[in-house]
Amino acid sequence: MPHLWTRTPLIRSRHLSRLLGCSVYLKLETLQPSQSFKYRGLSLFIQEAFEKHGESVHLIIASSGNAGLAAACASQELGLRCTVYIHEGLHPDVRMGLEDVGANVVVHGHNYPDAFLGATAHVEREPGAVMVPAYDHPTVWSGHGSMIEEIAAELPNPPKAILCSVGGGGLLGGVLVGCDKVGWENVPVVALETHGSACFYHSLLLSRPSDPPYVPPDFVTPVKVSDRITLAKIVPNSRVSSLGASSPAKEVVEMALDHPGTVKCVTVPDELSMLAAMRIAAEHKFLVETACSTTIVPAYHEGTLERILGAPLTPDDSLVFIVCGGTKISVEELEEYKSDIKQMPPTKVYMNIEGDSMYLGELPVLSSFLTMG
Repeated sequence: MPHLWTRTPLIRSRHLSRLLGCSVYLKLETLQPSQSFKYRGLSLFIQEAFEKHGESVHLIIASSGNAGLAAACASQELGLRCTVYIHEGLHPDVRMGLEDVGANVVVHGHNYPDAFLGATAHVEREPGAVMVPAYDHPTVWSGHGSMIEEIAAELPNPPKAILCSVGGGGLLGGVLVGCDKVGWENVPVVALETHGSACFYHSLLLSRPSDPPYVPPDFVTPVKVSDRITLAKIVPNSRVSSLGASSPAKEVVEMALDHPGTVKCVTVPDELSMLAAMRIAAEHKFLVETACSTTIVPAYHEGTLERILGAPLTPDDSLVFIVCGGTKISVEELEEYKSDIKQMPPTKVYMNIEGDSMYLGELPVLSSFLTMG
């Protein structure tokens, strides 16, 4: 059976290339049928479930939006039943979008863990139901990894680095699996989160040997899951809700530790993700949600990529940013971000890089482009 995902464009960004002095490429996962990279891995998982269980299979998934939409779109394409468990407090557009592609939607609990428990209970009581993992499964990572195969087929040489956002680790797992498959084991990967959603950042630092041992902030609960891996359990506190996993996939943390090219973890404040979303819209003329724009933040702050990568960028270098997509964005939300930031008092902002903080300046200065034109 042929795969369901779309081969997405890899475009050279003239704006970011000029800004960084090298060739910058954007992988546009916004153009998948469900408008995010999640369609790759989840559609592959659902295809395999269909081949194993037949047309009577009932797909169940817990989601805050994008994973559920990917599962629902793939299920509709194959003519299969799909039930998506969501939680209270989501924008009405989330439920509407799921129902538009034929999903049965169940609202269960106050947060994603509640919705996940509801979905799990459903699978346990219904014969023929299959739980679709939102991010934590080798088949999902394999599907996501297909984007790296596409990138490798278009670039003449490996990039200096690949940058992507990270929440529970599904996208990062796919990037690492893809790099292994195409022989890019030595390519550095930069994984970005917001300060308030940084479960992967803290998990990697807790699990990576260091002297003295890494001490996380008070809002992080370390959970030792093996001799080697300690996961960070958090209650996400970020407006970038699509990155709001409470804890990452253990196997992806292991992959990150083992990646020869290294995985660099970085966190940024919500406001810089919001500003990046606005700037992408202004320069590239397309909308991305803040979970996606978080990836682009270092490009807009001079010297940060050199600090992250530990080397200067040259005209011969190339960088790949995974524009992961997502549906939680609108023109109205961009206007809301603009209004909120303009009303903020002067605020010093920092980027966290592998346990160190880098001062970037004050928010009114950093948001000065909002007054242009």
